[in-house]
Amino acid sequence: MSGKQSGRKKPGKVKTTIQPITTEKELDELLSEPTPGLVEFMKNLEGDILILGTGGKVGHTMARMAVRAVEASGVSRKIIGVDTFPSDGVRKALDKLGVETHKADLMKPGALDALPDAENVLYMVGFKFGSTGAEWNTWAINVYLTGLCAQRYKKSRIVSFSSGNIYPFLPVASGGATEETPVEPVGEYAMTTLGRERMFDYVANHEGTKVLQFRLNYAAELRYGIVHDVATKVWNGAPLDVSMGHVNVVWQGYVCNVALQCFGLAASPSSILNIAGPETVSVRWMAERLGSIMGKKPNVVGEESPNALLNNSASCHKLFGYPQVSIETMIEWVAHWVASGGASLGKPTHYETRDGKF
Repeated sequence: MSGKQSGRKKPGKVKTTIQPITTEKELDELLSEPTPGLVEFMKNLEGDILILGTGGKVGHTMARMAVRAVEASGVSRKIIGVDTFPSDGVRKALDKLGVETHKADLMKPGALDALPDAENVLYMVGFKFGSTGAEWNTWAINVYLTGLCAQRYKKSRIVSFSSGNIYPFLPVASGGATEETPVEPVGEYAMTTLGRERMFDYVANHEGTKVLQFRLNYAAELRYGIVHDVATKVWNGAPLDVSMGHVNVVWQGYVCNVALQCFGLAASPSSILNIAGPETVSVRWMAERLGSIMGKKPNVVGEESPNALLNNSASCHKLFGYPQVSIETMIEWVAHWVASGGASLGKPTHYETRDGKF
């Protein structure tokens, strides 16, 4: 599960006020730590949990956390992980943790039929980066395949990862889109993300399948995410465009804790939950804060647009509380991580995209 290594080195000029995270092992343990609320939820949830897309950026954390929560609950249940697993290291690590892994290309005929049944399905399959120029692939994975999976697991409770990208751009001072905001996707990735939701809406309405649409903006940890993207540019002196001047950022561990408890919110017709941090974060402010910690002057270019893709997660916070890790803590941790040559997943978020082309 290690990212691309740039090699640990002595930290640059960083001025953190909290204890930094210095190893990937420490980071993975923290990211996958279940909350008491999740452990209690696992005591009462019926059935096994199957995660489609276990090898992704968030999927491996989800699987680790599910195993730990189940163990802490004292209730026996399987955690099943499905992915193409291009890296055998990821699969072996999950197997070692106690995840029952299945290597499968879900687009191949018969692949879905060969998978085990499960009462609870976390759907994390999706295609985003590289969509432009291969739009046909984006539609096939995000819509066609979703329809097949929806039919295959129509008797299960389903939590499906979606995205706030399907909402319209809103004024920065608006507080962001709520679950009641009409969708207005920009670009084919966002269109297919909405298409994914509609496939699950179909089985929820026609088959009585219980579904929760999990609209996320944006998960972050030290090796990946908006804070990592901005920190890397600040550290390297690269130009930082602030046209998309405001964003939502949320700790990945919080995302996983909430998602696993959302089986209790799945409903027919589908229910919806926004997941994001509580703040509308200024990218310029983030860069300046990172720069002050790292001893670097951000190379900011452009001017902030009056609107942005923003997600109001007040309903989520009312149900599950605020994220365990604040934006300020994330900034300090990431600043030290990047300045120390910490690992990167090498997958920029492209949060600054405003034309919907990924």
